[in-house]
Amino acid sequence: MPSSAADPLPSPGLWQALRQRRYLRSAWPWRATLYLLTSVPLGLATLTALLLLAVAGSALSVLLIGIPLLLTLVLAGIPVAAVERRRLRLLDPRPLAPAHRDPDGTGLSSWLRTRLRERATWRELGYALLFALVLWPLEALAVGTALVICGGLIAAPVMLAANGGEEARVLKIWLIHSPPPAVAALLAGLVLLPLFAYPLGALAAGRAELTRQLLRAPEDGLDSRIRELGRSRMRLVDAFEAERRRIERDLHDGAQQRLVALSMTLGLARLESPAEPLAGLLAKAHKEAGVALAEIRELIRGIHPQVLTDRGLAAAVEDIADRSVIPVDVEFALPDRLPQAVETAVYFAVCEALANVAKHSGAERARVSGRTEKGRLVVEVYDDGAGGADTGGGTGLQGVADRVSVLDGRLLLSSPPGGPTVFRLQVPMSPAETRT
Repeated sequence: MPSSAADPLPSPGLWQALRQRRYLRSAWPWRATLYLLTSVPLGLATLTALLLLAVAGSALSVLLIGIPLLLTLVLAGIPVAAVERRRLRLLDPRPLAPAHRDPDGTGLSSWLRTRLRERATWRELGYALLFALVLWPLEALAVGTALVICGGLIAAPVMLAANGGEEARVLKIWLIHSPPPAVAALLAGLVLLPLFAYPLGALAAGRAELTRQLLRAPEDGLDSRIRELGRSRMRLVDAFEAERRRIERDLHDGAQQRLVALSMTLGLARLESPAEPLAGLLAKAHKEAGVALAEIRELIRGIHPQVLTDRGLAAAVEDIADRSVIPVDVEFALPDRLPQAVETAVYFAVCEALANVAKHSGAERARVSGRTEKGRLVVEVYDDGAGGADTGGGTGLQGVADRVSVLDGRLLLSSPPGGPTVFRLQVPMSPAETRT
């Protein structure tokens, strides 16, 4: 997978290092050998775990106790793949991103459903079986052969001295009786040691490339189209927000100011103490102008509140909480400001959630909290109501889910009958265009 210009390689990989003259003087031969050597205990542990899960799960499946073990066997490729992605950094500085997506909801059952439906889970299980049955024995054979040959030749003088200088059998095939052949064997071992570094390096590089191909994310062509789709969605979001701001500005500077002027004119006309019925009509018109002015101010706040622009998301959520018909506690721990698209999407999502709490939940109290986790903004709306909320029950929550999905965000809802309800938003804090 070629890296993008925004994510250059910090150093050449093993394939590039093998073509350089200074390969033997670099750390790459040691890293390649370490990569192959660590495969042996990891592969042995993987094979043992898979066999135990398969045998125990099959034997106990009649009693239903083995079903969780068989399920664990199916998911065993996930931790193996996670370790292999980290171990791959020994030979290739390009990060290999996980191929799994976030669960559709909260809880273990949602996580299991998501993982069992993913192709990546089954590919990783296949990789774990290949690793346990084929790869690590071949790597152990290759590294063991190199070490036995070189080590046996280099140890010839020591073996001869240990036998009192009479004789020593090198590699079980060469019998020596004097120091000169022992020294010759030592020199031959020292010469072969760097020569073995090239085939071992090539084996390690091929093994790493196989791991990358089997555990990689979607294909580059599809990945590039997904990145372009993310960029186009962000451009649409920016254009939509710009249009919302233009409408809000036109209403604020145009229609609202004219209604203010009309209300003031009607108020001055009433001060002239006109005769009836004109006085009653002026009073009614003045009242209607006040109602229209209040409505247009509420409309402007609904399109894009000024407090969100001036003071950020936390202050805007506190403003919503102050105007809520039920008590709402607000707990936010956020950086100074977030991208405008993120703040706007999360603000209106919280508005929708609190509106649902007030209309449908029967809750006595609610809480809104916000924090950052691993580059994501996490906002939760909790209420102690009757529960039973469902994203498929109407257009409001589904619209929130669609809106945050444009920003690569997710809406997770937990609302069992009887409550409580937890409405959780997870939105990346950086725009999609800068991440892809």
